[in-house]
Amino acid sequence: MLKLNIKERKPSEKPEAVRAAGNLPGVFYGPKEKSTAIVFSSVEFKKVWRAAGESTVIALEGVGEEKQALIHEVDLDPVKGTARHIDFYVIEKGKKLKVKVPVEFSGIAPAVKDLGGSLVKVLHEIEIEAMPKDLPKSLHADISLLKDFSSKIHIKDIKMPEGVVCQLSPEEVVAVAAAPRVEEEKVEEPVDLSAIEVEKKGKEAKEGEVPADGAAPAKEEKKEAKK
Repeated sequence: MLKLNIKERKPSEKPEAVRAAGNLPGVFYGPKEKSTAIVFSSVEFKKVWRAAGESTVIALEGVGEEKQALIHEVDLDPVKGTARHIDFYVIEKGKKLKVKVPVEFSGIAPAVKDLGGSLVKVLHEIEIEAMPKDLPKSLHADISLLKDFSSKIHIKDIKMPEGVVCQLSPEEVVAVAAAPRVEEEKVEEPVDLSAIEVEKKGKEAKEGEVPADGAAPAKEEKKEAKK
């Protein structure tokens, strides 16, 4: 089992100071554990988190008796994307847990490779129930089952590890292959040249019209004045 060394955090230790020292602030709690503020190595936590994820039980050592816990929630810095505070959920020994584990997709889908489709991941995590020791880090989905656009990967197609019971319906869809979109060609309407010609002639006739009072157009009056 993966282990993380922790220390109880004093009220005087501010989170900013803890992080500046290369550590991380956190808290553990559970059905039979009071909420306790802790501090631990940032580097050590990253290694444990990378290996365990949020569905594998780890051991917290350093504060009282060893505690078996899940990494329940990781608060990330919105700009840097680094962890800045961690919640650990201390489990009750001997009891099953219901957790959501991520789905890992692997393989080559013929509907994508040969038919030009795209993979649509309907579910990214699946809720399961198991004893702490049997909890998997992730579940595996083989997308090579997607032969064409009518093919689907269901929960029943994913092999559950021993001791693990899925909490979803066997017919629940996990992934499908979507057909490529066909763009409709834009058909340009032919330009009616005769209509443009008629309109042009109409404008020319209007410019040459003589006013009703018989007076010559303004341009003509200017020409007579020059003469």
